[in-house]
Amino acid sequence: MRADRLLSLVLLLRHRGRMTASALARELEVSTRTVLRDVEALSAAGVPVYAERGRDGGFALLPGFTTDLTGLTHDEAVALLTSRSRVTSEALGMGPAFTSAMAKLVAAMPDGARSRATDAADRVLVRRGGLIGEPEPDRHPEAVQRAVLSGHRLRIRYPSRGRPPTWRTVDPLGLVSAAGRWYLLALHDGADRTYRLSRITEAEELAEPAARPAGVDLEALLQRRRAEFLASHTGMRARLRIRSSRRAEVVRVATAGVTDVEQQGEWLVVDVGFGDLTHAARVVWSLAVDAEALGPPELREAIRARAQRLVDTHS
Repeated sequence: MRADRLLSLVLLLRHRGRMTASALARELEVSTRTVLRDVEALSAAGVPVYAERGRDGGFALLPGFTTDLTGLTHDEAVALLTSRSRVTSEALGMGPAFTSAMAKLVAAMPDGARSRATDAADRVLVRRGGLIGEPEPDRHPEAVQRAVLSGHRLRIRYPSRGRPPTWRTVDPLGLVSAAGRWYLLALHDGADRTYRLSRITEAEELAEPAARPAGVDLEALLQRRRAEFLASHTGMRARLRIRSSRRAEVVRVATAGVTDVEQQGEWLVVDVGFGDLTHAARVVWSLAVDAEALGPPELREAIRARAQRLVDTHS
């Protein structure tokens, strides 16, 4: 552990320049006295760390000291620094590991390339939430991630449709992020199952190895399960009159495509495939005054009934 901490200390000074002992202690999550001992150990090992006294003092590396290890180009570094990996790592409970890895990556670059890459990366932000809303939090990602990566079985407490959560033991196949949500692909009693992490109420990694078939292709597995899910829903077609500017939004949430029927100025009549009546009503409701359900009659009735309930509540 101390070797890792000493390397992290060097990389922090390489990346940020002069830092006080207290600032280093906060970053490394140790005491100030430990930092002082580590600096002394680095100096004894030949690492050119020196101290500057005074109000703006601190520890720094002698100019010219380098740890150029990677040979990354500017574009390669920017691609890594602005990637979605931070979102992925935080979702799986590996945020600190990602931060440490990025610090090592940046510190290993030559001075000029490091400055250009970090400046470019500061201009891009990727986050899971929106400007207002936040995504549904994933539960127990660390336990699930440990079981998946170690190849162990997993015991989870998970609700079935319309039923309270129950315990089940599964054999993890992998983790998949789709449309901003994380899913656990696993086998339960030998049958394929998909579990949304945000719905797992409890999780426990077991010591016994998981029964994971060789050659699992997560992409192919996800596509097959998606096709099976859509096929299991009879679906419904609805005709909507929508504002043309909202068409792309409808396309994103449709399950069986959007067919344009007629253009009416800034309005567009379309046929849309939905999973079921509930799905269709939810989409039309979300479009508010930018959409009108033309059919089928049960969809119009569902929207009307929902609007009436809202009126009754606020009357």
